[in-house]
Amino acid sequence: MFPENFNIGMWPAIALCFVSFAIGSLLFGFILYRIGQKHRQRFAEAHIESAEKEALRIVNEANNKAETLKKTARVEAKDEAYKLKGEAEKEISRQKQENDRELKERRSEITRAERRLLQKEESLEKKNDKIEKSEERLQTKIKAADEKLAEADQIKKSQMDILERISGFTTEDAKAHLLCLLDNELNHEKALRISQYEVQLKDECDKKAREYISLAITRLASEAVSEMTVSVVQLPNDEMKGRIIGREGRNIRTLEQLTGVDLIIDDTPEAITLSSHDRVRREIARISLEKLIQDGRIHPTRIEEMVEKAKRDIETKIKQEGERAVLETNVNGINHELMRLLGRLYYRTSYSQNVLNHSIEVAHLSGIIASELGVDANLARRAGLLHDIGKALSHEIEGSHVHIGVEVCKKYRENAEVLHAIEAHHGDVEIKTVIAAIVQAADAISAARPGARSENYENYIKRLQKLEEICSSYSGVEKSFAIQAGREVRLMIQPEAVNDEGMVVLAREIAKRIEHEMDYPGQIKVHLIRESRTVALAK
Repeated sequence: MFPENFNIGMWPAIALCFVSFAIGSLLFGFILYRIGQKHRQRFAEAHIESAEKEALRIVNEANNKAETLKKTARVEAKDEAYKLKGEAEKEISRQKQENDRELKERRSEITRAERRLLQKEESLEKKNDKIEKSEERLQTKIKAADEKLAEADQIKKSQMDILERISGFTTEDAKAHLLCLLDNELNHEKALRISQYEVQLKDECDKKAREYISLAITRLASEAVSEMTVSVVQLPNDEMKGRIIGREGRNIRTLEQLTGVDLIIDDTPEAITLSSHDRVRREIARISLEKLIQDGRIHPTRIEEMVEKAKRDIETKIKQEGERAVLETNVNGINHELMRLLGRLYYRTSYSQNVLNHSIEVAHLSGIIASELGVDANLARRAGLLHDIGKALSHEIEGSHVHIGVEVCKKYRENAEVLHAIEAHHGDVEIKTVIAAIVQAADAISAARPGARSENYENYIKRLQKLEEICSSYSGVEKSFAIQAGREVRLMIQPEAVNDEGMVVLAREIAKRIEHEMDYPGQIKVHLIRESRTVALAK
């Protein structure tokens, strides 16, 4: 590692050399550091001095520019102020000129108005002078006329005295006599005129009524619906009858108890008859039975489910029928509860005529007649549709269907004319409106036309026989004939037993007895015929 001739005694000299070198290096480095530090200080001071000079220069330039701009702004502001002042002075002078011109015009107008007023005053003074002169002349004439009237009254009085002495009548007696003669002439003339007007008016009214009714009937030729008290349900086979009856009759008993319908199971092949006067109950039983047959599971629990479902179906059907009636008749704004009651009329019948179809038909007829007469057709259709609404509740609420219908419609704030039409459509109250008369006529047309309502044949024959029997029981009736399906009865009167005046009394008595002793749909016309014949032979 060391040379071979290396002497250990040389270590102190070597170490001293190294120490001297290190110290010299440190001194040289320190000197260089101080020199560099002073150089950097002088460079920084020079840079700061130049930056301060530059900043001072920039500030001086900014101040000079600001002063220049300030002077420029002052000059411009002064120019603008002078300009605005000039314009303002011009505007003031212009307005002053206009005001002066308007003032001159107003003064001239005032002058002209003063001239016109002076002219009018002059003309009024002239007119006043003329009027005063006219009044003086008029007073003179009135005075003369009064003198002449007094003279005429005196002459008239003297003449009346002379006439009273000659005729023997006072003035009051003569007036009474003349008025009596005039009253007699006027009464005769009035009676003739009234009779002529009555005959003419009756002929015209009859003609117009026939035209309107025939037109309404021809335009509305709807079907006549007949209802029965029984419904027939077809079975797939006769074995189904036993399943419907059930063990010890439990199924049929459950169905009858839930629906209130009698089930008639007889020898009729593949059929079961449902009997009930209530069509809703009968329909619920029919729907339930048909669904049970389709399902195949027939037991009391299933029967209860099907009956409840059938009831919901019937409620839906009632709502649909009410909406159909409203849409078909084009009646708007019907309360939902009234619409539901209309739907219930679908399952109500009157003398085997479906009440809902009857109401729809009456609505159409009322609308047609109202249109021909120039009356509100919408209001007439509304009254016609609602006229029998009380029949939907007549089996639940005590009272006639007319009273019930009025109360229900009043509850839902129907029109006063509709309420009156419902109240008067059977003649319970006096008809006060044209709408009520139209609904009454349409109701009679719909109910009384042939085929609209059906009855049992035996009851029909008995009713006709009783009608003829009642009419023939009166003295003076030679023969009686029930015609037009019992709508009219004709009586042949013995002329020597009953005179013309007695026929009127006899007709009223027969009509009242028929009303009290018989039940019938529509109305019956009692027609009396009295014929006198005289025969002479020329030989």
